[in-house]
Amino acid sequence: MIIADINQMPGRTYPARRRTRNLVGGASPIQATNFSMGYVVLEPNGGQVPWHNQEQEEIYFIVEGTAEMCLGAERQTLTTGQAVYIPHKVFHQLTNIGDTPLIMIYVYGPAGDVAHWRQELDGTLPKAGVDAPPLPEGAQPQCTEKPN
Repeated sequence: MIIADINQMPGRTYPARRRTRNLVGGASPIQATNFSMGYVVLEPNGGQVPWHNQEQEEIYFIVEGTAEMCLGAERQTLTTGQAVYIPHKVFHQLTNIGDTPLIMIYVYGPAGDVAHWRQELDGTLPKAGVDAPPLPEGAQPQCTEKPN
């Protein structure tokens, strides 16, 4: 039996103020072909999964907190217990708009790396409205900080 324990995983902290721990895929002891899964904590007041797209289709499930979800030209608030479907290749962004940490789980398939992780660490994310479609009107700005 292979078990992934987030309490034993250091995870990775990203410039957009989130910490990600892979439950399936990546650095996890559990590897699958058809999907990847992770546990993510977005810091209060602006922690983010920045504007990006990917080949895989994906689900975000909000375990706890309140977020602004941008998906293509749409912008909505998500709260505890809600899940959102993200079609492949559609730009999306999730921003914690609450005063407490936001906890979410992602699942995408097929398994494999997604480019935005490396792009964020390298400071090369496509910029909304420049290298990528613009964010929906009124959306929180995209974090494009280059790490120190």
